[in-house]
Amino acid sequence: MQDIITRLGNIHRPAILVRAANIGKEGYRRGPLLRRILGRTALPRSAVALFQLIEIEADLNTRRKKTDAGYNLVRHIEVMIAIVAEAELLRATPRSAPD
Repeated sequence: MQDIITRLGNIHRPAILVRAANIGKEGYRRGPLLRRILGRTALPRSAVALFQLIEIEADLNTRRKKTDAGYNLVRHIEVMIAIVAEAELLRATPRSAPD
């Protein structure tokens, strides 16, 4: 299985969607947004949240490409904001040395 950072590096989306996510990350409030996206009350760690967010985003992107009537641009941007912000949190978290 690819590690999370490699998977993130392989995601290629339209520049305007990425730009919106980067702008939105400045106001990222982890609790409310992740609860809404993931539909949970307990928040997972950043790595776990990222895996789930990537799966949700992949589905949204498939719908976008198919011009699916059920595609929700606002939700896609929210998920992208969460991905960008969670990736930054993960990168900023010190990793413990293996025992």
